[in-house]
Parts: sequence; structure tokens; C-alpha cells
Amino acid sequence: MPKRLLLLSPTVLAALSFAAAGLVMLLIALGAALVIESRSESVVSERLAAAGMDWVGVESDGLQVFLTGTAPTEAARFTVLNLVGSVVDSSRIRDGLDVAPASALAPPRFSVEMLRNDDGIQLIGLIPKTTQIGGLTAADLAQAAAALTPGVEPANMLQAAEYAPPETWDAALRFGLEALKMLERSKISVMADRVEVTAIADSAEEKRQFEADLMASVPEGVKLVADISAPRPVITPFTLRFIKDATGARFDACSADTARAQGQILAAAREAGMTEDVACTIGMGVPSPRWGEAAAAGIRAVAALNAGTLTFSDTDITLVAGDGVTQAEFDRVVGELRASLPDVFSLDATPPRAETAAQGPAEFTATLSAEGKVELRGRLVDETQQAAVDAFARAQFGADLVYVATLLDQNLPDGWPVRVLAGLEALGQLHDGSLLVRSDLVEVKGVTGSQEARAKITQILSSRLGQGQTFRVDVRYDEELDPLAALPTPEECEANLRTVMASQKITFTPGSAEIASEAGPVIDALAKILQDCPGLWMEIAGHTDSQGSEGGNQALSQARAEAVLIALQGRRVDVSGMTAVGYGEALPIADNETEAGREANRRIEFVLKQPGGAVAAAVEAAVESAAAPDFSTDDSPSVAPSEKTMRPKPRPARED
Repeated sequence: MPKRLLLLSPTVLAALSFAAAGLVMLLIALGAALVIESRSESVVSERLAAAGMDWVGVESDGLQVFLTGTAPTEAARFTVLNLVGSVVDSSRIRDGLDVAPASALAPPRFSVEMLRNDDGIQLIGLIPKTTQIGGLTAADLAQAAAALTPGVEPANMLQAAEYAPPETWDAALRFGLEALKMLERSKISVMADRVEVTAIADSAEEKRQFEADLMASVPEGVKLVADISAPRPVITPFTLRFIKDATGARFDACSADTARAQGQILAAAREAGMTEDVACTIGMGVPSPRWGEAAAAGIRAVAALNAGTLTFSDTDITLVAGDGVTQAEFDRVVGELRASLPDVFSLDATPPRAETAAQGPAEFTATLSAEGKVELRGRLVDETQQAAVDAFARAQFGADLVYVATLLDQNLPDGWPVRVLAGLEALGQLHDGSLLVRSDLVEVKGVTGSQEARAKITQILSSRLGQGQTFRVDVRYDEELDPLAALPTPEECEANLRTVMASQKITFTPGSAEIASEAGPVIDALAKILQDCPGLWMEIAGHTDSQGSEGGNQALSQARAEAVLIALQGRRVDVSGMTAVGYGEALPIADNETEAGREANRRIEFVLKQPGGAVAAAVEAAVESAAAPDFSTDDSPSVAPSEKTMRPKPRPARED
């Protein structure tokens, strides 16, 4: 049976053609939309990333661009919308951005600066209006400052803000106020976690005492930065006293105006036979720029006599010949000394005097006991002098500690009242001792806890008695009476640390910065030393051997040094002035080719950073270079050879 062909009508064919064309157009439109969607999302994301707006999320759906995320501020949100609007039409942007809630304003940084000098006190800064329980308000601080300078109101420029104070604020402020009470010439800057003290002390001893007192009272959680300077003392009169007798050559007092003059004087004294180390004070008040030259010439004159006493009081010089000096020798030496002295100086030279008989009752004595009681006996001129001596002694030693048993004698030598009062003033510099006043001598003997007492007594007697008057100072320093002697110096602290480290090393777990458990006792011993040495400027240095990489060794040594610093801080050591530094393998002290050498190179060292012995070094340098016209030295400074740095050979892998 023949097949029949199925013929479509023209109408059906036209409909199918239109349907196929519509499908093609739909597919083209969908493709174009996907391309536009992908391109828009990519371009917007790139522009936002370039502007640092990485907190914005970008999605597209057809022609629409959706933005999501949380803007830190309303201004940031507005910036994003403008930026995206420059890339796509703003009608296509769908804003889904949130804005972070505004945070509370951060509290201000509270600080107070307190300035104190002879003109009064100034208070400047911002202080919390709301205080902790029992805390200091601005009014409390102003009232406390006013109490320090009665009659002079402080310049109060404090402002208060209504914010809660930081936790350590009140403790820091109270500590700053205590520092202000202690230091009459100072600037105290107080912050919640830090107190900075800049002050001037009258002497090196007072500077050291101030630093010790401040470190002892600094509150926990507050860092102290102290800069206390001790200017050169003003010496009045400018005094020097050099003696050579059967017991040797020595200074009772030594003053110089420059390091060079100090070197000249000490060099001449060593040539004259002095063997002990002497602190020759560099001060202000020198009567002549040629002081060092004149003092050295006088000391050489005493050395030429081989016995005598030389006293400088400003430009007045007294030279008293000692026992055994002949008249001819005395005349020769004094003549040479007069010729060598600068014109401004005057010389009163006393030849050897024969021993005289005791002068009976013509003497005055005073004894000072270790308990501070004073007994006055002997002769005074009249009732007026007796009353003056009694009043002076009670003012000097205490009204309830003076016992007077003196007699009146109108035939005493001229100048007797001055000699007695000068002697009592000198006696007041001692812990205990005695005073003897005669017509030909004022003698002060005793014990003191101050290394400056002998020089101070010499200054008093030389200025009060006048040129040509004979006096004797026999004073012994007792370290047990010195309140500052118990405080170790930074150099002593460093030496004590090295002694501990010499007996036992700080060891670590191999290959790490963890302190080994067996190193606990040595850390405890180091902490005990450092607790008595507060505020040291010290470097904790870490070193390794040459095994392993150089960079790895440096990092390991740094981590180990920091571990020691943290361990000491955990034992309540003040580490505010300490730094941890790792040197890796750069500074070996032994051969890295042997196990013993590598063990020695793996170490922790404590290195004092504030300079020690700088004054002594300067004095020695000045002594070496001082040019004295009457003597010379063949000694020349020796230069120690530089220590050769041992360089490691090819490095094996680290095992420790």
C-alpha cells in the first residue's frame, strides 16, 4: 500500500518559524544578561578593592547590583555608594549596607605636670573629676602643693574631665606628690602608668639617696623614669690641704676646678709619696684659673721638705714645715715656691718650731659622744662669749644634749672666741669625737660616717681661723656609720651577678627558649641580687654556639634573653631599665670546634649599660697627660690588644 506524505500547511510552517526565532532571541538575551551581570560584579568589586573597601559584599542579578556589609561610619557608606555609582547606573544599585553604631568617645589621657623651684610650685594638666574611693581631686592636689610652700600659693592650671580614672591613676598621682615633697628643685610628670622625675641634687650622695628612696616607694604597675643630676658643688672657701709626715702623704681636703687641674694635683701628690686613691672634688668657686698649677707647686714643695703641711684657702697659702726640716732647706724650698706661684696667691711659710711647755689652763675642750651628747670644758673670755658658745652648741647639737662646765679668763689670747666657735662648728661634722683649742693649735679628732667630713672640717677651720693659723684634723671614716654605704653601686651589682653566673649557668631545653627546671635556683639567686639593686640600666645578652643557621641562632638567642627577662620580672625584679638582646653566634668566647667550647659559647650575660668608672678613667687620663714643670714620668698608657674574633667554620646542624 503506497505511503502518504504528511504535508504541513503554510500556516503551521509560519508558526514554527516564529517559535524557533523567538527561542533563539531568548537565548541571546539570556546570554547577554549573564555577561552584563558578570561584568558589572567584576568591575564594581575591583574598584572597591582598589579603594580599600574590602568590607563591602557585591552580588549582581541581571542588571541589578546588590551591596551588603557594615560600614564603620555613615560617611564610609556614602563614599561606597558614590564610588559604585561612578561604575554602573545608580538606578541599578540596591543598597543593603548597614552602619556600625557610634562608639562612646574614648576617655582623655590624664596627665599632671608639677614644677617646683625657689619661686614656688606650678600645677598643669588634666585630672579626672570623678575619683576612686579616697582618690585625690584637683583641689586636694592644689592644697597639698600649697602646704609645701607656706605663704606662696601654687600656680594652679589644672583642669578636670568627667571620666572614670584609670586603675593606677591615683597611686601614680600620690607617688608623684611624694616625689614633689622630696625634691625641692624638680619637674614631676604623672601619667596613669608612668611617672617621670627630673630633679637637681646638691651632691652625688644626695642624688644616690633620692634615687634609692624613689625606687623603694614606686607603686606596682607604675614605671618610674628618673633623671636626677648633681651639679658641681660650690666650694667656699676653695680648699686644699696636703700633709706629709711619718705616717705618709695624704690629703685632708682636695679641690680642683677642672679635670686637667685635678690631674695636675693628683700627679704631684703621687710623686710626693701618696699611695691611696683620693677623690679630688671638681667644684665651682675657684679663685684663680691657675689653681691647679699653684696647688701642684705647693705639693712639690712639701715633697722637697719631706715633712710639712700645706693649706690652700682660696688664694691664701699656709706652709708649715714638719719635724726634722733644717732652716737652710726650708729657706731654699720656700724661695723656689714663692717664685713659682702665680701672682694672685699669697704665701705664709712657718719654719720648724721648737716644742714649747704646756700652757696650763689656757685651753678649751669639747667632747661629742656616740649618743650625741656634748660636754664643754675649759676657758672662755667672758660671760658674753660663754653665752654665745652655749647658744651655738645647743643650736648645733640639740638643746638637751649640751653640758657646759667652763671658766672665765680675761687673759686669753686674741681671737680665742673665733677659734672656739670654729672648732665647735667643725666638731658638728662628726659622729663622735673631740675638740682641743689652744693658743697655737685647733685640733679636731673623731669618727664620721661621711666621706666628705674631713674635707668639710678643713674648709671650716681654714676659712674661720685665717691664714697662717695652725690646725690639725684627725678624722677616721667608718663605713658602718655611713647610711649610703649599704647601698650597692651598679658596678657591685654587676659583679655579684657575674659571681653567681660563674658558679652555675642558666640552661634551656635543647633547641628552645624554655628555661630548664634545674636553672630555677640560679634565677632565684640573680633575682635576690637585683631586688637590692633597683633601677639598673642593664642588658641581658643571649649567645649561642655556631651550630645551625646564623639567622636561627640570632632568633634563638633573642628568645632566650627575653625568657630570662620575663623570669626575673615574675620574681618581682624591677626590669624597667633592662633590655634583652640576642647576639646569636657573633661573639664567641671559646672555640666552636670543641664541645667544651660550644658549651661555653651558649650563655646568658648581664652587662651594665650605664657607664661605670668614667670619672676615674678621666682622672687617670688627666694624670697621664698633666705637664708638671719639675718632674716627668716615663710611664706611658698601655693599650690592650684587640681581642680576635673567632670565626666559625662550616656549621653542622644544631643539636641543642
